[in-house]
Amino acid sequence: MPIIEDLPLFPLTSHLFPGGRLPLRIFEPRYVRMVRESFDREHAFAMCMLDPKGNKDANTHIWPLATLVKVIDFDALEDGMLGITVEGIQKVEIMTIRTEPDELRLGRVRPMDNWQATPLDDAFSPLRQKLSEIYQDYPELGQLYQHPQWQDAAWLAQRWLEVVPLEAGQKQRLWTADPDQTLLLLNDLIQSQ
Repeated sequence: MPIIEDLPLFPLTSHLFPGGRLPLRIFEPRYVRMVRESFDREHAFAMCMLDPKGNKDANTHIWPLATLVKVIDFDALEDGMLGITVEGIQKVEIMTIRTEPDELRLGRVRPMDNWQATPLDDAFSPLRQKLSEIYQDYPELGQLYQHPQWQDAAWLAQRWLEVVPLEAGQKQRLWTADPDQTLLLLNDLIQSQ
């Protein structure tokens, strides 16, 4: 996949990785425009992680690794907001960012390799079980996945990165490792609590 020019960026405190799904409520005019225009583009937009130490004016408040998403469902909500569900498609690296007059950020992004599906090591079965329990306790999360890929280490690691309460910078570093390394670190973190 070639470099993508002028891809809208949607920085958020929630995190989404390839293969993940996330419902969103869109109300700011710049993001309503982003969603509306996404239906006319091959690539919708990128979900980005916020860096609280970054400078918004210099666009350093957005971490460089992001997820290219597509809109898989949308609805006008009773409160007048736009409800959409997005699915993570591709890991991308944001190379440059420019700001439009309405403050919508557009990035020049380079697609990166997604984690490849790999069989889950039996040592990580407790992580699989714990995430299954989380999805049962929070059905709004579990219902997003009609066919969970419990035996895929990459899928499991990325779903954990979406729900575990780590700073975005830590998630960025874990995302540069491989799925088994990430699961090992997550397993240590969860077992210590």
